[in-house]
Amino acid sequence: MLIDYSINLFLAIASNDSEQQDFWKKKKVLITGHTGFKGTWLSTYLLMMESQIYGYSDSYMEKSHVFGDIFKNSNNIKNIIADINNEEVLRKNISNIQPDIIFHLAAQPLVLESYKNPLITWKTNVIGTLNLLESLRNIQKKCVVIVVTSDKVYKNKNEDCFYKENDPLGGKDPYSASKAACEIAVNSWKDSFVGLSKFRNCNLKIATARSGNVIGGGDWSNDRLIPDIVKAILNKTKLTLRNPMAVRPWQNVLDPIFGYIRLAEYLWDNNSKYSSYNFAPMKKDIKNVKEVVSNFLNLWEVDIDIEYQESDYFESHFLGLNNERSRKVLEWKPKLNFEDSIKETVNWYKNVFNGNNPLEEINESIKRYSQL
Repeated sequence: MLIDYSINLFLAIASNDSEQQDFWKKKKVLITGHTGFKGTWLSTYLLMMESQIYGYSDSYMEKSHVFGDIFKNSNNIKNIIADINNEEVLRKNISNIQPDIIFHLAAQPLVLESYKNPLITWKTNVIGTLNLLESLRNIQKKCVVIVVTSDKVYKNKNEDCFYKENDPLGGKDPYSASKAACEIAVNSWKDSFVGLSKFRNCNLKIATARSGNVIGGGDWSNDRLIPDIVKAILNKTKLTLRNPMAVRPWQNVLDPIFGYIRLAEYLWDNNSKYSSYNFAPMKKDIKNVKEVVSNFLNLWEVDIDIEYQESDYFESHFLGLNNERSRKVLEWKPKLNFEDSIKETVNWYKNVFNGNNPLEEINESIKRYSQL
């Protein structure tokens, strides 16, 4: 009953944008990494659009308290539990699905984890992506592929600058470097195998999406700022901050999600001369870690003990993205400023902690966002 009720609510929201719903209705959409934080929000919205969702992940991520509770036993989404690094299994599933649009979010997404398991990080983020593209080599229908990478793909100078899509790529830590390598690999594969010549495929349209530090309800990952704050509040433990003055492009999860959706729509109807797009907040909304913590605790109306600890690993001091290309070409823009992004995030966790259903909280967030 919960799922049926939710879909009805989704359709009520979607009626505000019938043109977008007409586009996505009955489209076969494959989402890799669909059980993760962003994957769950993306799946939720596209179900609202009545897309046929095929999710591809290596686990249900039961501990997320979001995907496992919402979609595990739903008939509205086809769950495929498999490893993106298994090319044979992936290829068979792609052949069976024949997707119209693919959002590739499957990744090892954590900087600190990349130091602990660099080979897994490199394999998943680079080879896993190439496995996906190779599985599409001979597809005989139009297929749009959005490969989601990271704001950390740029060669960071640790200066107060906002990187554009054509700035040099790089990365000191394994995560950042693997995502930069993923960008290079995708563009190389696209240049080599997409087109009109004999050994190329003209049915594919591919672009990469680079988003800022995404925050929102339902993120329970280790070594991420918002989950660390929430866990400290709920468990009444001390919060440890590694780099309190580090500046990042924080943004609500729905801003990049709607960016990915808009990019897919654009590529379906257009041949873009650009291979990559930044989805990031406006420059005025770039804040440091300490400001995030302060705003979060003030809105929750709670005090916790905080200790500052120097990190053993390199992490850049400043990271900013220029979103001009996405604003001009895609007519996308962030709808939520820094304060509103924090407020939405606090409300989700606080309401779920007080007994509200996680899906209903996602519904309400999407409803508010859609009306902006």
